[in-house]
Amino acid sequence: MAGEVTVDALPYIDQGYDDAGVRESALAMVEEECRRYRPTKNYLDHLPPLNANAFETELMASEFERIQNRQPMETLSMKRYELPPPPSGKLSEVSAWQESIENSMAQLEHQWVRAMNLELMLDYGIESWKAYLEVIAALQAKTLTQLQESKKQIQDINWQRKQAQTHAGEKLKSLEANWVLLVSKNYEIEQKCAELEDQLQKALMKIESLKARKSTTLTNGDT
Repeated sequence: MAGEVTVDALPYIDQGYDDAGVRESALAMVEEECRRYRPTKNYLDHLPPLNANAFETELMASEFERIQNRQPMETLSMKRYELPPPPSGKLSEVSAWQESIENSMAQLEHQWVRAMNLELMLDYGIESWKAYLEVIAALQAKTLTQLQESKKQIQDINWQRKQAQTHAGEKLKSLEANWVLLVSKNYEIEQKCAELEDQLQKALMKIESLKARKSTTLTNGDT
């Protein structure tokens, strides 16, 4: 298939990874490939465009705009917690005093609500906190269980890889031993063939020599 990569390394079987210079050589090859690699297209083209404002609220947008414009943050207004009297020019106006009284009543109501919340916290805060801790403990237990399952899956995968590589390594060693044996036999056969060819050449030369001598003898006899 196009783009398919065949991995021919067996980390559980191969040797020599710790030899001097092996790591440096591998890193040099990676750096060389990174220098030569030039992407021909954007590998994120199949994904929709990123919407960076998907979770942005109006408050966040205004705050980001303030930060971008380098404007200072508005200070927290404490005016609602103050109990100012009417201005000096309106001390004789009933409406000004009525506004101050309403403000003081709102402040008093706010303090009463805070006191009531504190009493409720004293009565129910402990139980609420216990319930919250129980939820956290349950989430922690569930997360730990998922973590143990993930570790077990990783161990199973590594064990399967080791078993497969060990089996492949034994097969490779057997094939390598057979290859060495066959190469050795071929070498021996080539040596024997070379010896036989040499003996044949010597025999042919000896026959030719005998024929020449016999021819010479017959020629001399006829003379």
